[in-house]
Amino acid sequence: MENIICMKWGTKFGPAYVNRLAEMVRRFMSRPYQLVCFTDDARGIDPTVRIEPLPEMELDPRLPERGWRKLTVFQENLANLEGNALFLDLDIVVMGKLDDFFDVPGRFRIINDWNLNNYIGNSSVFRFEVGKMPGVLKYYLENTASVYANHRNEQAYLSWWMKEHGLLEYWKPEWCKSFKRNCLRSFPLGYILPPRHPGPDTRVLVFHGRPNPDEIVNGWHSPHFLRAARPVEWFQEVYR
Repeated sequence: MENIICMKWGTKFGPAYVNRLAEMVRRFMSRPYQLVCFTDDARGIDPTVRIEPLPEMELDPRLPERGWRKLTVFQENLANLEGNALFLDLDIVVMGKLDDFFDVPGRFRIINDWNLNNYIGNSSVFRFEVGKMPGVLKYYLENTASVYANHRNEQAYLSWWMKEHGLLEYWKPEWCKSFKRNCLRSFPLGYILPPRHPGPDTRVLVFHGRPNPDEIVNGWHSPHFLRAARPVEWFQEVYR
């Protein structure tokens, strides 16, 4: 039984995102698994999804949302889960076989971020050993001010901690593609041509920043009109 986990808190993403993720996982996971959603509001979520309470974390409401709640999955006892867990953001689109993410060796793996030329990963898709790395959360809680001063967000801190402990490894670059970097066309081509397909080996298409997946189903453009995505059949097929 493989563990796939996600998190939903606040109002940014409704239950439809969890339910769509559940459907995509069903389509692209061939071995036994459980999908676990940690949330503060389970209303409307597919009953096949295992619901667990959102782990508590005190955050300064005056600070911008930087994904820090994700660090709570590294607590020593995470809902009695055992073994490896694959974390998936709610705003990703699964396009290929997920089993592969469990087969590649390593204690921790994450996306090598497309926007940066350093070691920082993108935490839209990462895998870790449940309960075996409590130091990630412990160090954050004991050194919060220092962590905030040195790391812009959760994924920057997480990548740094894993690198410092010799655990940082990345997925194959063709497995996780960025819609913004690999599909979205530059101005003015976005108004003329549909988004590029990310490639046949893509397992997960990641949406970071704008647009969100829901926004491009019927076509999208940015508020300043410099970026645009026309409706495209290949995306509608995987996001149906």
